Amino acid sequence: MTTAMGAALRRIQLGNALSAFGNGFTVPYLYVYVAKVRDLGASTAGVVLAMLAVAALAVLPLTGRAIDRRGPLPVAIVGTVSAAIGSLGLGLSSTEPLVIASAAALGAGIAVVQPALATMIVWCSTTVTRSRAFATQFFLNNLGLGVGGLVGGLLVDESHAASFVRLFAIEAVMFLVLGATVATVRLPRVPKVEDPVPSEERPAGAWRALFADRRMMWVCLLGFVLFFACYGQFESGLAAYATEVTRIPPASLGIALAANTAAIVAAQFVVLKLVERRRRSRVMALVGMVWTVAWLAAGLSGLVHGAQAVATTLLISTYALFGIGESMLSPTLAPLVADLAPASLIGQYNSAFALVKQLALAVGPAVGALMVGHGMYGAYIVMLVVCALGITALSLRVGRMLRPWQDNPHRVAPAAAVPAARVPAEAESVVCGA
Repeated sequence: MTTAMGAALRRIQLGNALSAFGNGFTVPYLYVYVAKVRDLGASTAGVVLAMLAVAALAVLPLTGRAIDRRGPLPVAIVGTVSAAIGSLGLGLSSTEPLVIASAAALGAGIAVVQPALATMIVWCSTTVTRSRAFATQFFLNNLGLGVGGLVGGLLVDESHAASFVRLFAIEAVMFLVLGATVATVRLPRVPKVEDPVPSEERPAGAWRALFADRRMMWVCLLGFVLFFACYGQFESGLAAYATEVTRIPPASLGIALAANTAAIVAAQFVVLKLVERRRRSRVMALVGMVWTVAWLAAGLSGLVHGAQAVATTLLISTYALFGIGESMLSPTLAPLVADLAPASLIGQYNSAFALVKQLALAVGPAVGALMVGHGMYGAYIVMLVVCALGITALSLRVGRMLRPWQDNPHRVAPAAAVPAARVPAEAESVVCGA
């Protein structure tokens, strides 16, 4: 990676970490804020949380087209402004319609920013350096969320709405800081490449090209199972199982969540060093095995009666093992999506994968909460063990379809040296710089 590209990436990562820090201020307290502080009730709080996902699902199908036509930078700036307006609106709103509208603006803004930032990282990295760039982004996101949550907990006071207004205002400022930071990054111009997708039919043709890409379709299926079986369970099924079956107190559940973040922060770069020169498909297959052990540990925690310390340890281990698996995914899955994309459809591919993630995050909590809520504890654990084993099987299937340089960029030096956006060497020296 050139010095100029490194400087650009550092700016992108810094802004991303600051926005995650601001987001950490409010994420753990949004339900309490809407339901109790603003006294709008649990139903409205549920609608607000659902609106974050609904707004994301509404804008993501259009985001990829905007990124590929206009470039990721203006799309990212629009997203940060929308998120800032939504965050500040949540802090100032005291009626149900305004709170829901603000949540829609926040959800849409965050959803737009994610694939735009991913595309910026792709444009400012090479095939070889991309794994480290995405791993760094994931590490800083989790660190920012964790630190933000801790600091927010010190500032918040449930009996004073003004303390929550302060939190949302800080989050809004952090989104604007992200927008201002990425605005200083000089990105390559969209390259002129031979593309089978006619530009005049881009909306239909881009999606048609994506759906015709069998490798990408399998990766999307893999991504759905991954997000359904992990992130989709954290705040719903797994949390309900922990409190109702394992019977750990809420404070211990907080420790379990902290163990997940700590595992990611502690292990990310150690894991990166171990996996970045290995086949991506094999690393993702190993994630499935790690998560299989995690779900078995969760199941055992509900069977250990009369030994609460052992049950709690098993449950905390489940969250920590999830963190290890996440640290293995960050340098493999997102870079793989980027390397599958044609140069002129990088934004489309990133947005499509973000859409798959949002669908999994919408379906996963609903299924998990429904099964645990109806007492289907054994079936719930069995389903997720099967999902984890499915991750391993799907990863190996994807690996057989990938080209060698897509599965392991370090094994093929000529391809690894080419920037993802296929920018000519002479242009690379003057763009994507500080």
